[in-house]
Amino acid sequence: MHELSIALSILKVAEEEGGAGVEVIHVRVGELSGVVKEALLSAYEIAREGTPLRRARLVIEEVPVMVDCQRCKGPRRVLSIQQLRCADCQTPASRVLEGRDLQVAALEVSS
Repeated sequence: MHELSIALSILKVAEEEGGAGVEVIHVRVGELSGVVKEALLSAYEIAREGTPLRRARLVIEEVPVMVDCQRCKGPRRVLSIQQLRCADCQTPASRVLEGRDLQVAALEVSS
């Protein structure tokens, strides 16, 4: 379960940036990142025990796959992650714009 190592890394970043006062950690997880939301939440619960951030909540924003559609001339969602085609016109995607994300987006820190 690589989500446990990801959870540990998230905690490390949050502690380095916000210290023990971090109350909420906001993370962006793309559909193509290979991270399973439920597994990450479960791993996070285990990883935070016994740390200065044991009370910090993890909020996950799921980022859909967006591609650059040549026919529609702009960013579009895909039919599915198995079919990287424009959801509007079904043209095969030329370039993935979003959806590979895995980042700590924001920290809510107590004052």
